[in-house]
Amino acid sequence: MESMEKTYSRDVKAGKKVVVSGWVSSTRDLGNIKFFLLRDREGMIQVTAKKGSASDGVRSQIVSLGREDLVSVEGVAVASKQAPGGREIIPEKITVLGKAASPLPIDIGEKIESNLDKRLDWRVLDLRNPKNLAIFKVQDALVGGMTRFLREKGFLQVFTPCLMGAASESGAQVFPVVYFNKEVYLRQDPQLHRELVIAGGFDRVYDLGPSWRAEHSHTSRHLCEHRGLAPEFTLKDEGETMRMEEEMVVAGVKAVKMDCKEELSLLGVKVSVPETPFPELRFPKIYDILEKLGKKIPRGKEYDTESEKLLADWVKKKKGSDFFFVNRFPYKEKPFYVMRVDDEPEWARSVDLVYKGLELSSGGQREHRYDKLIKQVKEKGMNPKSVEWFTKFFKYAVPPLGGFCVGVERLTMQLLDIKNVREAALFPRTPERCFP
Repeated sequence: MESMEKTYSRDVKAGKKVVVSGWVSSTRDLGNIKFFLLRDREGMIQVTAKKGSASDGVRSQIVSLGREDLVSVEGVAVASKQAPGGREIIPEKITVLGKAASPLPIDIGEKIESNLDKRLDWRVLDLRNPKNLAIFKVQDALVGGMTRFLREKGFLQVFTPCLMGAASESGAQVFPVVYFNKEVYLRQDPQLHRELVIAGGFDRVYDLGPSWRAEHSHTSRHLCEHRGLAPEFTLKDEGETMRMEEEMVVAGVKAVKMDCKEELSLLGVKVSVPETPFPELRFPKIYDILEKLGKKIPRGKEYDTESEKLLADWVKKKKGSDFFFVNRFPYKEKPFYVMRVDDEPEWARSVDLVYKGLELSSGGQREHRYDKLIKQVKEKGMNPKSVEWFTKFFKYAVPPLGGFCVGVERLTMQLLDIKNVREAALFPRTPERCFP
């Protein structure tokens, strides 16, 4: 006899015979009625065994079930006003696929009582909580919406190396890796190789993958390993990176609103699609704005985290937007590969996107002219030989180019008003955590 195909709880329809598999969330024994809630990836379904409608063997099985036991239930779905979702399964057969140890090490019910560190120690069980699952469904929709947008705009997905022979930015923030008989580094950002792909004639590409920062930061917004969605493309100036980025973000938010109504309801979050264009603030005018807000930053210096939040509040009040761009950062604070403003060389065509007071991305226009690139390498006090693997290709006619890298976990965190970015990473990596 051919076995029935498994059905998710969400797809169970009254009047149909179904097989549903999942974990036991809770059980109740009311004498003549015994039932339990079964949880799978798509939600909950009630399994109800009334005396006379289910066998004594099935009813006894339900009484013996424990929380987080893994079961498969075969039966008929019926309408029920009392059951979650308005339907339940009358079980004909229950197969126990796995027994969970008791007691559970953490609480994974609706009211999470365990602290975050303990929950992360037991992350696999923690992920079974429907609210945590909802976070990653939203993240999936967000990334899916943004990548679909990029594909529609003619971008190719590429995969750039995670191992680099030399540090691309500050050497103090890299993780060294033993690579046969020498030391190499985990990448801090895929940007340099994205530039080389454009130099190779690919025109429009995006990379979606991990990057690493060896920062001893224990804040609610830092991870040592994070995922970035990073487009790179040919352009005229850094303004085009802003227009592309805001459209991409809007596409992601629209996908969440369309595909994640149940998840947003479960999380108690209302998401609105932001209006474009996003406001743009530029240096040096930013210094004047901050000074009026009581924060004086020396000219030529970047702002700090407190200033970022002050600017976010100011933009929200003046422009009504949770998103804004910061452009024309002080050049001396930026890496060698950024493009300077030719007639105002104090400033760089360097762009950050800030969302609800937190930097989501950095990017802008890159320097594509070989002579200027080498001049900037020397100005930064670097040995030209150390970056020759990158710069030598710019001798051979590279088009004007730019891009950005959006932090996936940070965008998820801010969209859902999550308090700690670690909750937006499946298995977060921090200075004190590399397990599980």
